[in-house]
Amino acid sequence: MLELREISKTFHPGTVNARRALDRLSLTLADGDFVTVIGGNGAGKSTLLNAVAGTFPIDGGQILLGGQDVTRLPEHRRAAFLGRVFQDPMMGTAPTMQIDENLALAARRGQRRGLKWGVTRVERERYRVLLAELGLGLEARMRAKTGLLSGGQRQALTLLMATLRQPKLLLLDEHTAALDPKTAEKVLEITRELVEKHRLTTLMITHNMKDAIACGNRLVMMDGGRIVLDLSGEEKRRLTVSDLLERFSAAGGKEVGDKLLLS
Repeated sequence: MLELREISKTFHPGTVNARRALDRLSLTLADGDFVTVIGGNGAGKSTLLNAVAGTFPIDGGQILLGGQDVTRLPEHRRAAFLGRVFQDPMMGTAPTMQIDENLALAARRGQRRGLKWGVTRVERERYRVLLAELGLGLEARMRAKTGLLSGGQRQALTLLMATLRQPKLLLLDEHTAALDPKTAEKVLEITRELVEKHRLTTLMITHNMKDAIACGNRLVMMDGGRIVLDLSGEEKRRLTVSDLLERFSAAGGKEVGDKLLLS
């Protein structure tokens, strides 16, 4: 579903601030793979997701999505194939619009806009059912402005919006990092349910080693813009945080940051 062929990205090239964020990185995700990505600060995790999303052009290499070469495709064109949830709960929704209106926008992603009534009765009933499945009581608040929701509620809504059209690839950029532990656990539970329900190919960045081990069928660790660990199957299932740190060191990774250790 996703194939990255030796992609590279250097920020501020030719200056004293030059920084190589991706170093000829290659990665392949099969249809239905749920891959967690972990690494220290500056490892290149968010740069990887931004490169896939088309936020900036890469310096070299190829990006294929569902067999289609999207390397030169601009961000707004790739959005039709992707679902994305950011770390900041404020980024995924329109705060001055109602919950049902946000869902309607997500349902129309990539389609032509007309002058018809915004949200039909049939659509509203569908959204009510989907919101009820989140278990947060949002189905009774569909006319509420999204800006009035808590961070966890907004992230859960953003997840639903990102998966509404069952994208080819779901990108999760530390989407629980800004939440308190209890809320983060609930959002992660909703994430697993939605990914499993739709069999979504998913790339999830996290700073939490336990979450990286518990979620998905594959774990990738990055360092210096490269992949230094790639574990799946029984090898991943038997992992502990201690094992992960040892494997990281053995693979030549630099010291991980405090944020990763404290998680």
